[in-house]
Parts: sequence; C-alpha cells; structure tokens
Amino acid sequence: MNGIISPSILSADFGNLQKCIELLNKSSAEWIHLDVMDGVFVPNISFGLPVVEAIARLTVKPLDVHLMIVSPEKYVEAFARAGANILTIHWEACTYHHNMIQHIKTLGLKVGISINPATPVMLLENIIADIDLLLVMSVNPGFGGQKFIPETMNKIRQAKELILRKGSTALIEVDGGVSIDNAGEIFAAGGDVLVLGNAIFSANDPIAYIENLKSLKQ
Repeated sequence: MNGIISPSILSADFGNLQKCIELLNKSSAEWIHLDVMDGVFVPNISFGLPVVEAIARLTVKPLDVHLMIVSPEKYVEAFARAGANILTIHWEACTYHHNMIQHIKTLGLKVGISINPATPVMLLENIIADIDLLLVMSVNPGFGGQKFIPETMNKIRQAKELILRKGSTALIEVDGGVSIDNAGEIFAAGGDVLVLGNAIFSANDPIAYIENLKSLKQ
C-alpha cells in the first residue's frame, strides 16, 4: 500500500485556516495531524479544543490528534467529543499506560503512543500489541521546522521488529523534519505514516507534493 500522509496544521496559515483545510480535503492525504501543546510538557503553546472542533467541522478526514501535554488522562474525553479519531499520548507523560489505552478505546478512538527521541522503543514491549499507532518523534517536540535526527532511522527499524515480533497491527508514524528528501528512507525503514508541516505548506503545489510523498512507499 502507499504511505499515509498526515499533514500537520501547526504550519498552516491560521489566518486562513479554512482555506488550508479545504486544500487538504482536495489532496490525497489520508489524515490531518493536530499538535496540541500546553507549554508545560513541551516549551510551546499551540491550540486546544476550539481549534480541533473547528477543523472537525471543516473536514471529513480523520483527525490525528497528538497530545503533547501533561496529565492527558484529564482531557481524552474532551478531545473525543471535539472530533478526534486517533488520539496519541506521550509515553513520558503517562504513568498507567494500559489504563489510558483502554480508556481511549472505550471512547471509540484509535489509540497511539508517542516516544521522544531519547526514549527507547523497547519500553513499549508490553503495550505494543494493544495500540493502533506508534508515533516516533524524529525531533524533540515543541516546535516545527526542526531537522530530522538521523538516529531515528534505527528506532524505526527497532519499532518494526518489535511490532512483527509481538504480532501487533500498530502503524509506525514519524514526525519531525520529514520531507521528500528522507521520506523514501523512512518508508524503507518501516515507517507507515508521515507527518509533515512546513514541507507541505511551503511547497509550490502542496497537493502534488503530497502525491509525490505517497508514491515513495514501495
């Protein structure tokens, strides 16, 4: 299958957000990625529930919501009501991972776990079979436009090996510094879903850029 592209609206023009969402609706991107930051778990503040609700009204594409916040357990129900379809929480922000995974599933959402660049993949050994998505951060979270950390390629391979060994159906999503230049290598290493912001919204033809990205998955 072709790769899944999940454009991050963090890099969109928020003064013309509806226009940006309409562009993504016309594209072949499967998901829309929403980075929710609280200024505590990461050193930046992005947006919250009202923006998620607005985007949910503007698109029929699944909302891939990435919570970069402390105490995510307090907010999962609110984000489910706001229109999230996939809800990803950080391994580092959660204590009782199994409880959180099951709670998110009871809300009818797909559940993802994200790991920061310094977090080993093997920590997920006991939960990998229970999740739908493993989000491998290829930059330190908090800001867009950062450069891809090369060691991430090894982490993607490790994640793929773990998924196969445990019989998991989880997809591997990669976020941070992704572009047309490294997308093929990410797919080859085992990545399934690419998150891109700057690369898409700064392209001369974002729709064609997305199509070209998808074609790199062999």
